[in-house]
Amino acid sequence: MTLATHSSPQHPPPPGPVVPGPGASGSGTPGRPGARPVRLGLRANLAQFGLLVAVNALVGGLLGQERTVLPLLADRTFHLSAYTGALTYILAFGATKAVTNFFAGTLSDRYGRRPVLIAGWLVALPIPAMLAWGPTWEWIVAANVLLGVNQGLAWSTTVIMKIDLVGPARRGLAMGLNEAAGYLAVAVTATATGAIAAHWGLRPAPFLLGAAYVALGLGLTAAAVRETREHARAEAAAHAAAHPAAAGQQPRLSTARIARTTSFDDRALSAASWAGMVNNLNDALAWGVLPLLYAAHGLGLGRIGVLAALYPAVWGAGQLLTGWWSDRVGRKHLITTGMLLQAAALGLVAVGTTFPVWAAAQALLGAGTALVYPTLLAVIGDVAHPAWRARAVGVYRLWRDGGFAVGALVAGVLADAHGLTTAVWAVAALTAAAGVTVAVRMYETRPRAVGRGPAD
Repeated sequence: MTLATHSSPQHPPPPGPVVPGPGASGSGTPGRPGARPVRLGLRANLAQFGLLVAVNALVGGLLGQERTVLPLLADRTFHLSAYTGALTYILAFGATKAVTNFFAGTLSDRYGRRPVLIAGWLVALPIPAMLAWGPTWEWIVAANVLLGVNQGLAWSTTVIMKIDLVGPARRGLAMGLNEAAGYLAVAVTATATGAIAAHWGLRPAPFLLGAAYVALGLGLTAAAVRETREHARAEAAAHAAAHPAAAGQQPRLSTARIARTTSFDDRALSAASWAGMVNNLNDALAWGVLPLLYAAHGLGLGRIGVLAALYPAVWGAGQLLTGWWSDRVGRKHLITTGMLLQAAALGLVAVGTTFPVWAAAQALLGAGTALVYPTLLAVIGDVAHPAWRARAVGVYRLWRDGGFAVGALVAGVLADAHGLTTAVWAVAALTAAAGVTVAVRMYETRPRAVGRGPAD
């Protein structure tokens, strides 16, 4: 059975409508006659959208505090000789974040987006202290469990809220801005913590930056972020009004049905889920293995920090273009190209032995990821109906961030058995296979695109 979507690729609802939510009388949000009307669109919601971009930058910065320091902390402070053991923090982070993503969508549908975002920041409060002063490696792993919950709740919710606000016409641009903010913050923080560690040591100084991010993120969210769930309801109502014949065909879906549709049944959603998982599998490699590879070739902390930052910097900045670009040329070919470019970049890492070669490879890896990351999220927003979109985003992010856990296991086992370079080659091959899968299985989902729809 093929599910009706909220807008066919050929005939989306018009962008930026002013619409009352279901149950309203006159203008206003549901149940609140006379309140401010709900407006969809980037320009109509620019202030709130910009605030959410800033909040997501802080979410990304909290993740970035680990990118340079933690792989070296495992080696030099806790003396973990096995790569599999050293990567347990990424496994803990990825598994926890993946599961939390799934529940974030369901919780945001049930209780609203803002409470889930606030909960994400509250969970983050002890993380910097645990990283800075935890006496055993188990403390570091526990901090990454909390970090996975934080990222699953907070990053997922900022994605959902931006999709709510902008409506269908600028979805790719919205995801590009969201992911650019998060990963540019990862890059800036990775560089900063590398420099701090080079001068003041691996602990505690680098993690004080994370403590500042948590305080600022929680304060901004509690004081200024507004609920956006009514925007999704308004978009659903506008679509029902524009397409009354299709409105009655949209079933009331259980979470289990949405999970099956996103994971397996719909060709675009399932291809996006697979590509997302492989994308974050190679991100786990870049996070946990590549700094060790560079250190094994004699690079110092400062240069490792530059390489660790270069990849998310190009990734983050590139998304300012690629999200917008996917709104104009479509999603499928950008995703395919991006996955193949990532595979080529990892191959270059494997054959390289010098800083300039690795810098070029990191830049190519970032460019490939920039083509993929916001575009995959836009695919989910294109296909999923507003009534179940938040849960579909949660399922997709369950698969995508499960890639961290899979990557930590695959890379760790292969590195222990056959060396770091073999692990890099294996992940490059998986990434190329994901690009081919998207080319074969995914249909084009961009609104107003001429081509096949979900029923084909």
